[in-house]
Amino acid sequence: MTAIRLLLVDDDPLVRAGLAFMMGGADDIEIVGEAADGGEVEALVDRTRPDVVLMDIRMAAVDGLTATERLRGRADAPQVVVLTTFHADEQVLRALRAGAAGFVLKDTPPAEILDAVRRVAAGDPVLSPTITRQLMDHAAGTAADTRRAHARVRLAALGEREREVAVAVGRGLSNADIAARLFMSVATVKAHVSRVLAKLDLNNRVQIALLAYDAGLLEDGVADAAEDGY
Repeated sequence: MTAIRLLLVDDDPLVRAGLAFMMGGADDIEIVGEAADGGEVEALVDRTRPDVVLMDIRMAAVDGLTATERLRGRADAPQVVVLTTFHADEQVLRALRAGAAGFVLKDTPPAEILDAVRRVAAGDPVLSPTITRQLMDHAAGTAADTRRAHARVRLAALGEREREVAVAVGRGLSNADIAARLFMSVATVKAHVSRVLAKLDLNNRVQIALLAYDAGLLEDGVADAAEDGY
């Protein structure tokens, strides 16, 4: 089995040491580099070719948000998981919009951080439905009308079934759950998700969820919005 190549980015040397000790003990994870600031990340990525970057969101010179935006703009971008001390934080939300695959709290149990890295490496964004809702609630009310109008224009590019799948993704459902709910195969769900990502120029399922929320499709009583043309 090929080990997951992991790059650690945190401006606290004690945090980096702790993460390196914890991650280095896993047989399926290889620490390929460490950085103390977001400004070092792109050069390290070029040199070490990580599969996943575990990125502190608050750093003195170049923060994790800026570093994530720069990385996700690359054609060969590794997956990014941001580290934070808060459950719901505007910077975390911005990082997710920039293309981060999820986030973990710095006080998360070691086994869960390891699991998060493995999941992201496998293409499964790390956000539970509960955490997704916390982040979305935190963002509500800030230029909401403008975001809603923009999101609805973007989602108009989707077909009816694609829109239904996008809403289901936004509700935190797995591919199997979506398949059962919408009476289609898991393979068909995966195909729809891939088309949604391509049509909307998004990186992952988290961004689909955020866009569906911005459009107002996840609000109570709006479950049938896609069928009603919003």
